[in-house]
Amino acid sequence: MYINLLIQLKNAQAVGKDAIKTTYSKMDERVLDVLKKNNFIEAYAKKGRGIKKVLDIKLKYFSARGGSAFGGNGKKSAIQDVKFISKPSRRVQVGYRELRPVKHGYGLLVVSTSQGVMAGKEARKLKVGGEALFEIW
Repeated sequence: MYINLLIQLKNAQAVGKDAIKTTYSKMDERVLDVLKKNNFIEAYAKKGRGIKKVLDIKLKYFSARGGSAFGGNGKKSAIQDVKFISKPSRRVQVGYRELRPVKHGYGLLVVSTSQGVMAGKEARKLKVGGEALFEIW
C-alpha cells in the first residue's frame, strides 16, 4: 500500500540512499507518477513479472551549501516529511473547493479522484474532489 511506500521513501532519504526497491502495486505506481511529476523522486521503473514485480525507485536530492553539520556530503532530500490524511480506519473526502495549497505552495496534497490519483492543484483545476490521501513536503 502507498503508506508503506512513502515511509520507505522518507526513511531511505533520511539515511542518504540513492535508490530503493519495493513491491509493486497499481496504487503505488499511480502515487509514484504524481511524485515524479512534482519533483519528489528522480525516476522509477517497474521490473519483474507476475507476482515478483518490484518498483525500482531513484531518489532525488538537492545540493545543500556548505555540507551538513554532521559531516555528510551536502545532500538535502526532496522529501522532508509526510502527513497521512486518510487512513484505513478513517477515510477523508474533500470537495474541489476545499483543496488548498500545502506549506504555502511548497508541499503537495495527493488526492484519489474518480479520474485517478492526482495532485490537489490539478484536481482543483479539473473541479473534481475525492479522497485526500496524504500531504508531502
